[in-house]
Amino acid sequence: MTGGFDPTHIIRLLEARGVAYILIGGLATNVHGYDRVTLDLDVCYERSRRNVGRLVEVLRELHATPRGWPEGVPFILDTQTILNGDTFTFSTDAGAFDILATPTGSRGYADLARGVEVYDLADELHVQVIGLDDLIRLKRAAGRRKDVDDADALEEIRELRAEGSG
Repeated sequence: MTGGFDPTHIIRLLEARGVAYILIGGLATNVHGYDRVTLDLDVCYERSRRNVGRLVEVLRELHATPRGWPEGVPFILDTQTILNGDTFTFSTDAGAFDILATPTGSRGYADLARGVEVYDLADELHVQVIGLDDLIRLKRAAGRRKDVDDADALEEIRELRAEGSG
């Protein structure tokens, strides 16, 4: 059920369905200028019932199945299931796709939306990406070695940008 990693396909579906989300994680790190390998798409999603319903439509279209879910335990992919949780990791036809309502180090979508930056990631694909300061905050809060390394590199990028504008 898992296909090759195609984050652009997932993002196009999110955009087409009008899902309110913010790109976070490794791809956001790449967008901000630190090039490292990532094999999943991470987004923070807005938790209204309507938005989660749209997100579920995308997940179904991608034939999403939960990663790490115990074998034999049913998983019902619907709006209520997503609303009952916070963070879900899925395998999809377009690769690994992780959705987080409240990423570690944040208070959720509204918190991160204040600092969002819009980037053109592909032809006519304008994506809301977590702001650099917020991304550094989330990376530090996650505390994993790779996230701390990302935060260090992103802080250097922030300093270079500040020097360039000053």
